Amino acid sequence: MKKITRTTCAAIAAGLFCLTALGGCASEKQPVATESESADEQANTDTNSLGEFSLQDIEGQSYTQEMFQEYDLTMVNVFTTWCTPCINEIPDLEQLHQDMKEQGVGIVGIVLDAAEGMGGSVDETIEQAKLLAEKTGATYPFLVPDTGLLNGRLSRIDAVPETFFVDQNGAIVGETYTGSRSYDDWKSVIEDTLGSIGDDAS
Repeated sequence: MKKITRTTCAAIAAGLFCLTALGGCASEKQPVATESESADEQANTDTNSLGEFSLQDIEGQSYTQEMFQEYDLTMVNVFTTWCTPCINEIPDLEQLHQDMKEQGVGIVGIVLDAAEGMGGSVDETIEQAKLLAEKTGATYPFLVPDTGLLNGRLSRIDAVPETFFVDQNGAIVGETYTGSRSYDDWKSVIEDTLGSIGDDAS
């Protein structure tokens, strides 16, 4: 497994390169995608089911794959507490969470650097995530990865934020996106993905 390290975002603090130019943070081994690139364009589309899992959020509440049954579509945003593009888009994701729940859309965040083996203290990262949720006003859940990294799905991530979508059955649908986006851009992506799963159902 390639590890996402703090090295690139340390460089951001000095030069703001991956922030302003690319909209994401990456490991040294993997270039970050631009905001217009998706994993489909990188030949990295994943259509598998996430399977069964049990995760806790940063407050200790448990979640399983059944959480997806509450919505027609769930947006899963994988981020780290040290990636500024990740943090900057959270208020827009919270607004989408509020605006689109009536349309059957849910949003969850996954705090990737809270996973065991990702470096640093898990407890400290969770505390940072709690402060982040408070400062950004996020009310959607911030989940902590399990030891299996969500049945291996998170082990393939080399750049953050990464966002993918899951239907009611826990299947990954549509494209996977690397890099941050604006409220309007994400709303358009969500509406297109909703439309595509509606077409598939019919």
